[in-house]
Amino acid sequence: MPVIALAALGLMVALPTLSSMRLYAATTQRYVSVTVHPGDTLWSIASAHNGPSSDVQEAVDRITAANHLSGGTIQPGEHLRIPK
Repeated sequence: MPVIALAALGLMVALPTLSSMRLYAATTQRYVSVTVHPGDTLWSIASAHNGPSSDVQEAVDRITAANHLSGGTIQPGEHLRIPK
């Protein structure tokens, strides 16, 4: 009987807290696909697809993470996903 009383007490305490929580869905990340041309660098691609007041290094970091790149080397013909 004490176990049932403890379970009921736990529900009385936890239920109002859980019902007042708001859950938010993660926003969907959108990408632009870019083909690397001879002479392109991550920096030049990030600069071309970045806003004028944004930090280019942050854009390079986002491109590197989105494409799972381990270094800064890219090859002509390679397709990169550029986060918007």
